[in-house]
Amino acid sequence: SVKNYGQADFLSFVDEKPLTFDEVNSEIEKLKSLLSKHGIKKGDKLAILSVNMPNWGISYLAITFLGAVVVPILPDFHESEIENILKHSGAKGIFVSDKLRGKIEHLDCKALSLCIRIEDFSVFKTDTELPDALVPDNSLIAEDDMATIIYTSGTTGKSKGVMLSHKNICSNAIASQKLQNISVGDRMLSILPMSHVLENTLGFILPMIGGGCTYYLPQAPTPSVLLPAMEKIRPTIMLSVPLIIEKIFKLRVRPKLTKSPVLRTMYKISFIRKLLHRAAGKKLMKSFGGELKFFGIGGAKLDSTVEQFLIDAKFPYAIGYGLTETSPLLAGANPGDGSLQSTGPPIDGVEIKINEPDSKSGEGEIWARGPNVMMGYYNDPEITAEVLTEDGWFKTGDLGSFDNKGYLYIKGRLKNMIVGSSGENIYPEEIESVINNFRFVIESVVVQQKGKLVALVHFNREELETRYQHLREEITEHIENQIEELRSELHDYVNARVNKFSQLKTVVVHAEPFEKTATQKIKRFVYA
Repeated sequence: SVKNYGQADFLSFVDEKPLTFDEVNSEIEKLKSLLSKHGIKKGDKLAILSVNMPNWGISYLAITFLGAVVVPILPDFHESEIENILKHSGAKGIFVSDKLRGKIEHLDCKALSLCIRIEDFSVFKTDTELPDALVPDNSLIAEDDMATIIYTSGTTGKSKGVMLSHKNICSNAIASQKLQNISVGDRMLSILPMSHVLENTLGFILPMIGGGCTYYLPQAPTPSVLLPAMEKIRPTIMLSVPLIIEKIFKLRVRPKLTKSPVLRTMYKISFIRKLLHRAAGKKLMKSFGGELKFFGIGGAKLDSTVEQFLIDAKFPYAIGYGLTETSPLLAGANPGDGSLQSTGPPIDGVEIKINEPDSKSGEGEIWARGPNVMMGYYNDPEITAEVLTEDGWFKTGDLGSFDNKGYLYIKGRLKNMIVGSSGENIYPEEIESVINNFRFVIESVVVQQKGKLVALVHFNREELETRYQHLREEITEHIENQIEELRSELHDYVNARVNKFSQLKTVVVHAEPFEKTATQKIKRFVYA
């Protein structure tokens, strides 16, 4: 990339002058020298605990170019999780940003001999005496060498260390480049954590391969930070999780389209709704800077109502499917080539099959094979053997099926599936999809309690307050009454739309947003 795009922009904060590929390469060489002087060599583990910034990527590349192994840590991990990751991985050092330094100050990590402030690469802790004469490590780095250990932000509660090789990551980025070409002049605005595999491979490595420039926000991606950034950068490429675009639709777009009784009546008419969606889509594109050509969505299933809006709005979205264990992308389609609620076909070089499909529905567990499938779980051969077959198939744990065009559809997680009293397979994600289409609902979780299905539902109080603000003093009491009516109505609404064994026993109002992983998937184990 340095040879091909040396003078092109590569990494930058939104409000700063971008570093070119040549400038980044120079910084990488300096950092490699610093790490070598502190005894870091091929195979050593170095963690990165930091918010997004250009120096995150420089640290990542310096570590991997030495043949050492990156251990990215999600910024929202608890101190105890961080300590477990550092101990389990055997990390010798860590790059940490100022905002997160407090999370490591009291940790008991004896193996951690080198601590570096990522903002300026200054060393603030070292147990290594600098050698008088540096002996460079000229070990060759092979494509099958380990590049990173990524600890999953699992919805089941236990993080596993996923070992990915240089080949795993690069093959996935190259295949993704064939799906959506990125070249010099493209601008990626990063809003997902770089420590997550989705942003790491597709938001960092992929633009690097194609010569694009990635911009980072100086603060968390709240609307007040994100909107001015999009106006300034005018991104051509963005990656997101479903919850972000779902919130934009449910909290910003739909309330404006249904703010009066007349509009609500018109919105129920299909062809008028499409016209309203198209008009809203033009405004949405403008708010994203007006030059967006690819808005990739992954990490969880997208709400069908929101996806239909994106289709009507002609918004350039694309849904991808993958896992940390597959570096991550397995299936995807270009904007305009998708199919409602499908992830698209397998990407180049990847095989996907449905293992032991149901004879009627064609559904079964999704298995995948390809150069992007992980090496295994770090220091956990037993769990590795449970998910990797001898002939290279990875058991994803997801249930799905193919249509006659070869497009993949995800049913839900195998471990989330609930077995009914008569042996029926109940998929909570399907029931949640029905719930989330109900007015004023932001998100929901369906769980089984004492053999009965219970829905925990988070309603949009903000939208209710806006609608009934004319009541003033009585608004709080009125909204509480309104939510109780919605709760009862939602119960009947859902049960009229699902099969008998998937019907809800009760709906419980959940006042606060649900606890989520870094990719905004609800941590189901908290509510089970």
